[in-house]
Amino acid sequence: MKSKPFVLLDRDGTIIVERHYLSDPAQVELIPGAARGLRKMQKMGLGLAAITNQSGIGRGYFSLARLTEIHQRMCQLLAVEGVDLDQIYYCPHRPEDNCQCRKPLTGMVQLAAKELGFDPQRSFVIGDKPCDIQLGQKVGATTFLVKTGYGAAIAAEGTVTPDYIVDDLEEAANKIEFLIFQSQRIITDAAKG
Repeated sequence: MKSKPFVLLDRDGTIIVERHYLSDPAQVELIPGAARGLRKMQKMGLGLAAITNQSGIGRGYFSLARLTEIHQRMCQLLAVEGVDLDQIYYCPHRPEDNCQCRKPLTGMVQLAAKELGFDPQRSFVIGDKPCDIQLGQKVGATTFLVKTGYGAAIAAEGTVTPDYIVDDLEEAANKIEFLIFQSQRIITDAAKG
């Protein structure tokens, strides 16, 4: 049985509104259109996992318990919109800690692939920062830079080369649907060939 492809999503600036070192669950707010995009991805049979750097823990800005509350709040807001994330992976370390999980290093994706049973090369990585795109490229995934969060400024700088630049998760979902349809048509045509 083939595993389903996964969409690996950055959290801040991609799913929820960017807040500098978000530490209050009451400030969790979905980006407009994010839930619609995620719901569409889920209806396509894709798995959804958040992959997020949270160095605020390592810096002592907030506790692991508080991060859990923030993630619970995000999941509540998504559930109201009919979206259920398969899992959330986070790196609590500071850049100078030299861990293997902080994006753009691949530790969180390797763990997600092992636990959720998917091939990272068949996945889609979506985020608003260079580390998200670099992470996706390191694991051989299809990469999307969203223009939400920091994404519009990053796209304008041209410092990274994602496979696709899209306005938001809704546009990403539409493009993924097209890519999946296209690959299925190629396989079907080859089988007829």
